[in-house]
Amino acid sequence: MYNFSYFKEKDKQTILDFIEENPFAFVTGSYLSGQQVATQIPILLEERNGELFLQGHIMRNTDHYKAFVENPNALIVFTGPSCYVSASWYSNPQIGSTWNYMSVHVSGQVNFMTNEALIAFMRKLTLKFEKGNTQSLTFYDNLPEQFLSKMMPAIAGFEIKVEKLENVFKLSQNRDEKSYNNIISKLQEIGGSSALIANELIKRKAELFPEGVEWDPNRFDS
Repeated sequence: MYNFSYFKEKDKQTILDFIEENPFAFVTGSYLSGQQVATQIPILLEERNGELFLQGHIMRNTDHYKAFVENPNALIVFTGPSCYVSASWYSNPQIGSTWNYMSVHVSGQVNFMTNEALIAFMRKLTLKFEKGNTQSLTFYDNLPEQFLSKMMPAIAGFEIKVEKLENVFKLSQNRDEKSYNNIISKLQEIGGSSALIANELIKRKAELFPEGVEWDPNRFDS
């Protein structure tokens, strides 16, 4: 992980909100032999008694399920928008260009759910993404028994107790105010995910550049 203190989000709630807003996560692990596996699936976050848990489900007849049975250690990566940032936008353009992005890495061990826990999870999962609409035909309780009897044995629910939580919110925090403002302007012009990153820069501008405080370039080592 890109491990510079000034690219770290310090506020825990901001990190948890980021996970909630970007639930389609990259889940990776490995067999004991070292052969790696990966998949992308929706993940739900729960906080219980001050501890964090991630919940999801995977197909049983897959390499990632078989690997997690053998080796439960997992790394889950949540990512948001990202964009290219040209050094030509800086006050001093004679340096390398870069990439802005936001990412949260979670480590822990996979524990598979009981059948009853899986049913409860599927109710919660379908209800969440159906925006709480219990009348939706795809809400778990409204699905046909014939479909459920075929689907449910084919999937495995899992829960991961969060053992390690890391993040990189790399958002041009090490640039001077003139460069920072120009980056925002250029990203807004490009639009799409670049504009989403521009919005994140705008949110942090007042904290990075407090009024009346002189910019100190020496507080960054790159």
